Amino acid sequence: MINIFMIIIMISMIIAAIKAITAVKLLDSIFFFSFIGIGATILFAIMKAPDVALTEAAVGTGLITLVFLSTLRKTSKEDEHES
Repeated sequence: MINIFMIIIMISMIIAAIKAITAVKLLDSIFFFSFIGIGATILFAIMKAPDVALTEAAVGTGLITLVFLSTLRKTSKEDEHES
């Protein structure tokens, strides 16, 4: 059921989660969070759940990453205007 490829993806997702928490820059945290979504998408595809994989790819990886990046951009602009 679980092959070595799935174990490698799961371990890399755990490492990415730790990196996302401990990252100094917010942009790095967003990158690692997006990587977790990509890993989940691949795992869902391997488990033969293409509908869940497509939803995770669209929402979990795509939309949420865009929301985080736009929020980071807007808050950094406000920080520049305040200083």
